[in-house]
Amino acid sequence: MNPRTGPADLRIVLAEDGVLLREGLIGLLARFGHRVVAAVGDAGALRTAVEEHEPDLVVTDVRMPPGQTDEGLRAAVALRERRPGLPVLVLSQYVQRSYAAELLDSGDGSGVGYLLKDRIGQIEEFTAALAEVAAGGTVVDPEVVRQLLRRRRDPLERLTPREREVLALMAEGRSNAAICRELVVSDAAVGKHIGNILMKLDLPPAGETHRRVLAVLEFLRS
Repeated sequence: MNPRTGPADLRIVLAEDGVLLREGLIGLLARFGHRVVAAVGDAGALRTAVEEHEPDLVVTDVRMPPGQTDEGLRAAVALRERRPGLPVLVLSQYVQRSYAAELLDSGDGSGVGYLLKDRIGQIEEFTAALAEVAAGGTVVDPEVVRQLLRRRRDPLERLTPREREVLALMAEGRSNAAICRELVVSDAAVGKHIGNILMKLDLPPAGETHRRVLAVLEFLRS
């Protein structure tokens, strides 16, 4: 196991209606020590498989039969309503800000990820995202973050440029240590920036992890 990819032997339910991609994902996940306990092609089968297997992680496409709109996302949100701690990684062909925000709104916002399918080809990033979500982290595709940065930032206008950089990296699921490496700053500096972000966004008192999720939600909604 590559130590950078996180824990191996996750029991995964995979929902993807494209046969070639589904089979490719099964092989990729097995290569990193994970086990696909069920691989299905529609939202109804996804719900059934989760009930039957109680997996460590769900990986699902957004668009699935019968409507090929957002059935996979709806199933994921419904599953998290029934099982708030269920980690879910949603894959999408295109950037849809509303999808990412809705997924993060489910449960307490922890243990969720929203990635573009192109990210699968970047194997280390993809497997790291799997591990982060399975461990209760929150991961948003960097391309989603980049597009959001080009939009208006009404709730974020009080943040400095550096604080917006830190918040963007938080939205990608980066830890404090990873943010330090990316921005070449000290851990104390990152902690101070995060504290300022949480204060300026007027977030309610809560645990540190939950407040980080709330900050990312503000970012996605801006």
